Amino acid sequence: MGSITLKQVTKSFDDNHVIRPLDLEIEEGEFVVFVGPSGCGKSTLLRIIAGLEDVTSGEISIDGADATHMPPGKRGLAMVFQSYALYPHMTVRNNIAFPLKRAKLEKNIIEQKVNQISNVLNLTDYLDRLPGQLSGGQRQRVAIGRAIVREPSAFLFDEPLSNLDASLRVNMRLEISQLHKDLKTTMIYVTHDQVEAMTMADKIVVLNAGKIEQIGSPLDLYDNPINKFVAGFIGSPKMNFITMTMDTNPEVDSIGVRPEHFNISDTEGTWKGTVGVAECLGSETYLYVQIPDIGQLTIRTDGNCPFKYGDTIFLSVDSENVYYFAKNGTCIPLD
Repeated sequence: MGSITLKQVTKSFDDNHVIRPLDLEIEEGEFVVFVGPSGCGKSTLLRIIAGLEDVTSGEISIDGADATHMPPGKRGLAMVFQSYALYPHMTVRNNIAFPLKRAKLEKNIIEQKVNQISNVLNLTDYLDRLPGQLSGGQRQRVAIGRAIVREPSAFLFDEPLSNLDASLRVNMRLEISQLHKDLKTTMIYVTHDQVEAMTMADKIVVLNAGKIEQIGSPLDLYDNPINKFVAGFIGSPKMNFITMTMDTNPEVDSIGVRPEHFNISDTEGTWKGTVGVAECLGSETYLYVQIPDIGQLTIRTDGNCPFKYGDTIFLSVDSENVYYFAKNGTCIPLD
């Protein structure tokens, strides 16, 4: 249970085409992440799947059944929002139990399910607290628990970690990933954070201006981007782009080099530049190097990097680590 298919789905608000015709297959048990810049349509697409937004055209099927015009409550999906959406006057126990009470399940079954879910999410010690007495991470776990208790065919997450601080985001990312492995239930996760996308997804859907640019595994998108947009969006720090032409291939308009693929020397190389900011993070260092007529390049190197602000360095890159892009942004494979 939990397969979802979209066929030529669109969404428009008057003349504003938020989702352009797209097809998408989400297989049972997959962890799929929708990623893209603000305004690309990823949250709208999630809400269309949930039934919170009507499609303008196209078809949606869930587990083989037509769900295009099915109301949200009938789709068998559970959504976890960015804002938690907990009832502040209810205890954790009652927040988790709320969907089961609405379904009029027997009291002993509700208690059993709530205890089971709270144990999975490490909420047993907080069942009698109100949401206002919990941390942000705990409140998000309660929201997830309320979704899990319904035993949906798929979970829909709409930027659930964006309100948390950095350390909590990492912890919750691990918890959600572990939860997916334990439950083996389909999960669709919306984020603008590519680190979340790369570390959590089985499959990433990269969206841009309402259309799908590329679908693939995290490493496939990282190693084999279809165009300049995907190459620049997937990866942190993002890929460096250098405008140039090639006599051997006039189609090439620019090249791309990932920050970790530069070779650094203090004596010779392809490009000579000056180190600006040097960010030492312990295990690695980011150098922001200004190259005449090119601009700033971002370099990732070892944590014990000896170079500092104002140093002159030389950069080069091995040919197998260079990406080539045409004027229209398409990635050009070169033999």
